[in-house]
Amino acid sequence: MKPIVSIIMGSTSDLPVMGKAAQLLDDFEIPFEINALSAHRTPSQVEEFAKGASQRGLKVIIAAAGMAAALPGVIAANTTLPVIGVPIASTLQGVDALLSIVQMPPGIPVATVGINGGLNAAILAVEMLALSDERIAGKLAEYKSSLSNKIVKANAELAEVKYKFKTN
Repeated sequence: MKPIVSIIMGSTSDLPVMGKAAQLLDDFEIPFEINALSAHRTPSQVEEFAKGASQRGLKVIIAAAGMAAALPGVIAANTTLPVIGVPIASTLQGVDALLSIVQMPPGIPVATVGINGGLNAAILAVEMLALSDERIAGKLAEYKSSLSNKIVKANAELAEVKYKFKTN
């Protein structure tokens, strides 16, 4: 089994956020890999990874980083694959990481999800893969439908909650 999605974290301290991405990919039965690489501490390894990603059969890269958050951009600069950036809240509540990832120069795009949005990054990767894979597209449709069902159930439960001045 060869990975088609790569989850890259600037540090293993990002695992609580990126574990959600890994779990979703696992639930969708999408082969993935997960590694820690740092744009600042292991720059040559990041460059080597990014330059070889397509040849290894990867289709999408999810890159998470906090603080200066250079990792997603450095990867995007060295590959033609889509890169999804996940800003991690480490300092400044993650706003520093968000701005670092979202402010890429022309020609080097990084799709960016919200702060600590590992789950949304995985969903976006699944949506990209679903464009050319009917099995994944079917699972994605079921997943999206289940989101609606959760809200319907929540409203039914809220209807049972009683307050003196509640009108519904």
